Amino acid sequence: MKRKDIVPTNQERLMRENDFIVSKTDLKGRITYGNEIFIEFSGYSEEELIGSQHNIVRHPDMPRAVFSLLWDYLAQDKEIFAFVKNMSKDGGFYWVFTHVAPMRDKNNNKIGYTSVRRMPNPKAIPIVTSVYKTMLDAERSAGARDAIAASGAILGDVLKQKGVSYEELINVLQSL
Repeated sequence: MKRKDIVPTNQERLMRENDFIVSKTDLKGRITYGNEIFIEFSGYSEEELIGSQHNIVRHPDMPRAVFSLLWDYLAQDKEIFAFVKNMSKDGGFYWVFTHVAPMRDKNNNKIGYTSVRRMPNPKAIPIVTSVYKTMLDAERSAGARDAIAASGAILGDVLKQKGVSYEELINVLQSL
Protein backbone atom coordinates (compact mmCIF):
# COMPACT_ATOMS: atom_id res chain seq x y z
CA MET A 1 0.00 0.00 0.00
CA LYS A 2 1.25 3.47 -0.87
CA ARG A 3 2.57 5.32 2.17
CA LYS A 4 0.74 8.59 2.68
CA ASP A 5 3.01 9.69 5.52
CA ILE A 6 6.07 10.18 3.30
CA VAL A 7 6.83 13.77 2.39
CA PRO A 8 8.56 14.23 -0.97
CA THR A 9 11.94 15.97 -0.83
CA ASN A 10 14.24 17.40 -3.49
CA GLN A 11 16.89 14.78 -2.71
CA GLU A 12 17.56 12.98 -6.00
CA ARG A 13 19.21 9.60 -6.29
CA LEU A 14 20.87 9.14 -9.66
CA MET A 15 20.92 5.70 -11.17
CA ARG A 16 24.30 4.46 -12.24
CA GLU A 17 24.79 3.60 -15.90
CA ASN A 18 25.08 -0.14 -15.27
CA ASP A 19 22.21 -0.37 -12.75
CA PHE A 20 19.11 -2.37 -13.54
CA ILE A 21 16.20 -2.23 -11.14
CA VAL A 22 14.13 -5.39 -11.50
CA SER A 23 10.80 -6.18 -9.91
CA LYS A 24 8.00 -8.62 -10.52
CA THR A 25 4.37 -8.36 -9.50
CA ASP A 26 1.30 -10.53 -9.52
CA LEU A 27 -1.65 -9.63 -11.73
CA LYS A 28 -2.91 -7.08 -9.19
CA GLY A 29 0.40 -5.20 -8.99
CA ARG A 30 1.61 -6.67 -5.68
CA ILE A 31 5.38 -7.05 -5.57
CA THR A 32 6.58 -10.66 -5.60
CA TYR A 33 10.26 -9.95 -6.28
CA GLY A 34 12.66 -7.03 -6.11
CA ASN A 35 16.39 -7.15 -6.79
CA GLU A 36 18.99 -5.55 -4.54
CA ILE A 37 19.13 -2.39 -6.70
CA PHE A 38 15.35 -1.96 -6.28
CA ILE A 39 15.77 -2.35 -2.53
CA GLU A 40 18.64 0.16 -2.54
CA PHE A 41 16.86 2.87 -4.52
CA SER A 42 13.45 2.41 -2.92
CA GLY A 43 14.88 2.55 0.59
CA TYR A 44 12.52 -0.22 1.69
CA SER A 45 13.61 -3.58 3.00
CA GLU A 46 12.77 -6.69 1.01
CA GLU A 47 10.20 -7.57 3.68
CA GLU A 48 8.48 -4.20 3.28
CA LEU A 49 8.38 -4.53 -0.52
CA ILE A 50 7.20 -8.12 -0.96
CA GLY A 51 3.40 -8.19 -0.93
CA SER A 52 3.10 -4.39 -1.21
CA GLN A 53 1.45 -2.70 -4.16
CA HIS A 54 4.07 -1.48 -6.62
CA ASN A 55 2.72 2.05 -6.17
CA ILE A 56 4.58 2.09 -2.84
CA VAL A 57 7.28 3.91 -4.85
CA ARG A 58 4.92 6.17 -6.80
CA HIS A 59 5.93 9.81 -6.67
CA PRO A 60 3.11 12.38 -6.48
CA ASP A 61 4.68 14.20 -9.47
CA MET A 62 3.60 11.30 -11.70
CA PRO A 63 0.40 11.89 -13.69
CA ARG A 64 -2.27 9.25 -13.20
CA ALA A 65 -2.73 9.02 -16.97
CA VAL A 66 0.77 7.55 -17.37
CA PHE A 67 -0.19 4.61 -15.17
CA SER A 68 -3.56 4.32 -16.86
CA LEU A 69 -1.73 4.01 -20.18
CA LEU A 70 0.62 1.43 -18.69
CA TRP A 71 -2.25 -0.71 -17.43
CA ASP A 72 -4.07 -0.34 -20.77
CA TYR A 73 -1.02 -1.69 -22.60
CA LEU A 74 -0.62 -4.57 -20.17
CA ALA A 75 -4.33 -5.45 -20.42
CA GLN A 76 -3.77 -5.85 -24.16
CA ASP A 77 -0.74 -8.10 -23.46
CA LYS A 78 1.59 -5.44 -24.82
CA GLU A 79 4.87 -4.31 -23.32
CA ILE A 80 5.42 -0.64 -22.58
CA PHE A 81 8.34 1.71 -22.04
CA ALA A 82 7.97 4.85 -19.94
CA PHE A 83 9.82 7.49 -17.98
CA VAL A 84 8.84 7.27 -14.32
CA LYS A 85 9.73 9.37 -11.31
CA ASN A 86 9.74 7.13 -8.24
CA MET A 87 9.84 8.11 -4.57
CA SER A 88 12.06 6.44 -1.99
CA LYS A 89 10.96 5.65 1.53
CA ASP A 90 12.83 8.75 2.79
CA GLY A 91 10.96 11.04 0.36
CA GLY A 92 13.83 11.31 -2.12
CA PHE A 93 13.27 10.55 -5.77
CA TYR A 94 14.86 8.75 -8.68
CA TRP A 95 14.02 8.78 -12.38
CA VAL A 96 13.94 5.55 -14.35
CA PHE A 97 13.40 4.45 -17.90
CA THR A 98 11.18 1.42 -17.43
CA HIS A 99 10.13 -1.53 -19.52
CA VAL A 100 7.07 -3.39 -18.22
CA ALA A 101 5.83 -6.61 -19.78
CA PRO A 102 3.45 -9.45 -18.96
CA MET A 103 4.93 -12.68 -17.56
CA ARG A 104 3.53 -16.04 -18.56
CA ASP A 105 3.69 -19.54 -17.14
CA LYS A 106 4.58 -22.67 -19.12
CA ASN A 107 0.94 -22.93 -20.30
CA ASN A 108 1.04 -19.35 -21.62
CA ASN A 109 -1.25 -18.04 -18.85
CA LYS A 110 -0.50 -14.50 -17.76
CA ILE A 111 0.74 -14.69 -14.17
CA GLY A 112 2.07 -11.22 -13.51
CA TYR A 113 4.33 -8.48 -14.75
CA THR A 114 8.02 -7.84 -14.83
CA SER A 115 9.59 -4.41 -14.83
CA VAL A 116 13.19 -3.63 -15.69
CA ARG A 117 14.31 -0.09 -15.06
CA ARG A 118 17.53 1.57 -16.07
CA MET A 119 19.05 5.01 -16.05
CA PRO A 120 17.03 7.38 -18.23
CA ASN A 121 18.72 9.67 -20.70
CA PRO A 122 19.41 12.80 -18.60
CA LYS A 123 18.60 14.99 -21.64
CA ALA A 124 15.05 13.61 -21.67
CA ILE A 125 14.21 14.38 -18.04
CA PRO A 126 13.58 18.16 -18.40
CA ILE A 127 11.28 17.48 -21.37
CA VAL A 128 9.41 14.70 -19.57
CA THR A 129 9.17 16.79 -16.40
CA SER A 130 7.58 19.65 -18.32
CA VAL A 131 5.01 17.39 -20.01
CA TYR A 132 4.21 15.61 -16.74
CA LYS A 133 3.75 18.95 -14.94
CA THR A 134 1.27 20.08 -17.61
CA MET A 135 -0.53 16.73 -17.31
CA LEU A 136 -0.68 17.05 -13.50
CA ASP A 137 -2.03 20.59 -13.76
CA ALA A 138 -4.77 19.29 -16.06
CA GLU A 139 -5.56 16.49 -13.60
CA ARG A 140 -5.88 18.91 -10.70
CA SER A 141 -8.05 21.30 -12.70
CA ALA A 142 -10.35 18.52 -13.91
CA GLY A 143 -10.91 16.95 -10.50
CA ALA A 144 -10.61 13.30 -9.51
CA ARG A 145 -13.42 11.97 -11.72
CA ASP A 146 -12.06 13.46 -14.96
CA ALA A 147 -8.36 13.64 -14.08
CA ILE A 148 -7.12 10.77 -16.21
CA ALA A 149 -9.07 11.89 -19.28
CA ALA A 150 -7.80 15.47 -18.93
CA SER A 151 -4.21 14.37 -18.43
CA GLY A 152 -4.42 11.84 -21.25
CA ALA A 153 -5.71 14.57 -23.56
CA ILE A 154 -2.57 16.60 -22.84
CA LEU A 155 -0.39 13.63 -23.75
CA GLY A 156 -2.49 13.04 -26.87
CA ASP A 157 -2.00 16.70 -27.88
CA VAL A 158 1.78 16.39 -27.45
CA LEU A 159 1.82 13.27 -29.65
CA LYS A 160 -0.35 14.97 -32.28
CA GLN A 161 1.82 18.11 -32.30
CA LYS A 162 4.96 16.01 -32.71
CA GLY A 163 3.32 13.72 -35.26
CA VAL A 164 4.50 10.58 -33.46
CA SER A 165 3.09 7.62 -31.59
CA TYR A 166 3.67 7.17 -27.87
CA GLU A 167 6.30 4.50 -28.58
CA GLU A 168 8.12 6.74 -31.07
CA LEU A 169 8.19 9.64 -28.62
CA ILE A 170 9.59 7.52 -25.80
CA ASN A 171 12.27 6.03 -28.06
CA VAL A 172 13.30 9.45 -29.37
CA LEU A 173 13.55 10.87 -25.85
CA GLN A 174 15.65 7.97 -24.58
CA SER A 175 18.03 8.28 -27.53
CA LEU A 176 18.53 12.08 -27.43
